[in-house]
Amino acid sequence: MFTALQSDTGKQILNQYKIDTAKIDSILLYTPEKGINYKSTAALKVATSLGFPVNLMAIFFIVPTFIRNWVYDFIAKNRYKWYGKKESCMIPTPELKNRFLD
Repeated sequence: MFTALQSDTGKQILNQYKIDTAKIDSILLYTPEKGINYKSTAALKVATSLGFPVNLMAIFFIVPTFIRNWVYDFIAKNRYKWYGKKESCMIPTPELKNRFLD
């Protein structure tokens, strides 16, 4: 499931964990069991749930977090230079919309 940080559900989670969105510049992953994960840990946990072959990225959990986050930040900083930037966002299909909490 997904939610925007600006949604009611997103705001509740941010308040519960006292997260200042002005200081966040990465992906956040929330699970009731594990709480909040950031940056490379969040991205790898999402990747592991996507199935083969993307789930093979779980091997990178053996790399120390500070190194993974350095790589994550490097990719995040350069992604538009490498892949370009779209002028508009994707419009979610009804199937995808059903996966959003609000």
